[in-house]
Amino acid sequence: MPWKLASLGTLLVATLLAGCSSTSTDSAKDPVATDTGHSRCEAKAAEFTIGKKASPELLEQARTRAGAQNARFLKPNDMVTLEYRSDRLNLNTDNNLVVTRVNCG
Repeated sequence: MPWKLASLGTLLVATLLAGCSSTSTDSAKDPVATDTGHSRCEAKAAEFTIGKKASPELLEQARTRAGAQNARFLKPNDMVTLEYRSDRLNLNTDNNLVVTRVNCG
C-alpha cells in the first residue's frame, strides 16, 4: 500500500510541475508589439527628438527614422519590463514630457 501512495504522490507532483511549464515565448509582450524578428532599431537616427516635447507625431517620426517596429515614451517613474527587444525604440522623457534620451530595447 505505501508504494501505491508514493507512486500516486509522484504522479501528482509530476502533473502539477508539468502544468507550470510553458512552451510559449510570448509571456510579457507590449500590447503594441509586433513580432517580426528581422528589424533592428537604430537609436542614433532618432536623436533629433532630444529636447522636443513628446507627441504621437514625434513618436511616429522617430520610429520611422530609426527603422523600429514599435516605439514608446518612457516617463521617469514608468515601470518597464527587463526584456530587450532590438526592434523597439524607447524615448525617455522628463516630468515635463521633454525627450531626454533615446535608446533601443
